[in-house]
Amino acid sequence: MSPDPPESPSGGPPSREDEDRVDRSGGTGGKLRRLFRGTLPGCWGALLLACLSFTPSLLPRGGVLQGLVCGISAAIGYGLGVVAAWVWRAFADREARSASHRSWLVWLVCAIVLFAISFAVGQYWQHEIRRLMDVRDHNVLATVASPLVAVVVFFLLLLTGRGVRGLYHRAADLLGRRIGRRAARAVGWLVVAGLAGTTFTGLLLDGFVNAANETFSLRDTQTPEGVRQPATALRSGGPGSLVPWDSLGREGRVFTGSGPSAPDIGAFTHRTAQEPIRAYAGLATSEDTESRAARAVADLERAGGFERANLLVMTTTGSGWVDPAAVDTFEYLGNGDSATVAIQYSYLPSWLSYLVDQSKARAAGRELFDAVYDTWSDLPQDRRPRLFVAGESLGSFGGETAFSGEYDLRNRTAGTLFAGPPNFNTLFREFSDDRDPGSPEVEPVYKAGRTVRFTDDPATGMPPADRPWEDTRVLYLMNPSDPIVWWSPDLALSEPDWIGEAPGDDVLEEMVWVPFVTFWQVTADLPFAANVPDGHGHTYKVAYVDGWNAVMRPSGLTAQDLDRLREIVAPGR
Repeated sequence: MSPDPPESPSGGPPSREDEDRVDRSGGTGGKLRRLFRGTLPGCWGALLLACLSFTPSLLPRGGVLQGLVCGISAAIGYGLGVVAAWVWRAFADREARSASHRSWLVWLVCAIVLFAISFAVGQYWQHEIRRLMDVRDHNVLATVASPLVAVVVFFLLLLTGRGVRGLYHRAADLLGRRIGRRAARAVGWLVVAGLAGTTFTGLLLDGFVNAANETFSLRDTQTPEGVRQPATALRSGGPGSLVPWDSLGREGRVFTGSGPSAPDIGAFTHRTAQEPIRAYAGLATSEDTESRAARAVADLERAGGFERANLLVMTTTGSGWVDPAAVDTFEYLGNGDSATVAIQYSYLPSWLSYLVDQSKARAAGRELFDAVYDTWSDLPQDRRPRLFVAGESLGSFGGETAFSGEYDLRNRTAGTLFAGPPNFNTLFREFSDDRDPGSPEVEPVYKAGRTVRFTDDPATGMPPADRPWEDTRVLYLMNPSDPIVWWSPDLALSEPDWIGEAPGDDVLEEMVWVPFVTFWQVTADLPFAANVPDGHGHTYKVAYVDGWNAVMRPSGLTAQDLDRLREIVAPGR
């Protein structure tokens, strides 16, 4: 990258007249060279944040992902360096000066040494994270290529920024012919910022979401190999069902076409078990969320779901997926005397729905629970099943929206189990932010744990262990390394409490908060949150066994029984 010429005499960003004057003097060798020139303060900023991007985050990063994070961090660092230099010149009341060749040589030597050290230490940290999570896959070639990926990403972002600046200069020049120069610059920035925002949200983002919807809607028509239409009237899509098999969607067909049978459950409990009931409605079942929920509840009632001992309202993730471990465990612990109901609200996979389909998840959770509760509350009290609520990831977000707070959860349910709650969950944030003094954010204690509790490992207990936990129990499962739980836009500019606290068993102590960098690191973790072994990241399977055992409180189970159920739910874990 070639040195940058002095910026405008005013100390601000160079105007088009400044750049044209520099080009005529031969300082940059034309427009192409001007695009790739760099300022020394910007390059120092880029180097600093690029090196810091190798610090560990929550999950192991592959080479391409590391290159992406490094390139974005370097681009942000470059911008911060340029702005810092501009502010310094404004306070010093002096013009910009060209950096000497000696200064550039010092930067180059430092860049080579510091980047090499950061890269090496970063690979050691990544090895340690993979060891903690027992992750064995590692692409060495991708790791070696990560600096190249970083350079490409950095220059793409740099050129994009300079392209926007070029549009600003053009707009300011045109406006300057009709209004004052200062007003033209201000209005020019507003025009360009508006156009850039509209282009990103209205064309790029909406176009991407629409294309993803089209793609995943086609996938929704498929039925995975090994899944068969139910032969029992106790499942949606089966004989006599009010919901056609073809309308359930891919995940709905998996949900109703699988799961433990009465003999499977009886073999575990050593008692005569019942066949569990599963009701579901897909996007193709009905046009709107309210009628879809009503259809699912009607099918639940038809199958006898309100006559079972345990009734579970399950809010799905984006594509309608229900974690088999969550429902299977519920059915095993209830000896099959159970019914579960769920609906689909999106075609998109969980991580994408997490970003763009929050309103749909909110509507699905509220409408489904309200529809169930309306029928349930009309039953005589001695004939009502125990009513439970559960959800994982965006499903926990939707599940929460049916309730106003702790008392509402306690008064209208027999128990609740939420796994991997997104950081923006309303009740989750309320319980965590208002936690008892002295309790950590990674495992908060709310109101002495009287109703709501949190744990990263339900097998070892749900603090506070010395306080009673009676009546309705609400439990949140949170893996320390789950980026869904900890990601927030606030990470860009403020350090959260959980980073400064003692880390969980699968989080490195070396993880520190760096402005902007940590935000992009955790953001990059999101799409791969479930691609790690059980008990890490956003993967919850075995935890459901101890979680549901604590919430449902079935009688007669031993530690050996729970061990057997863990093997059933997550074989070969």
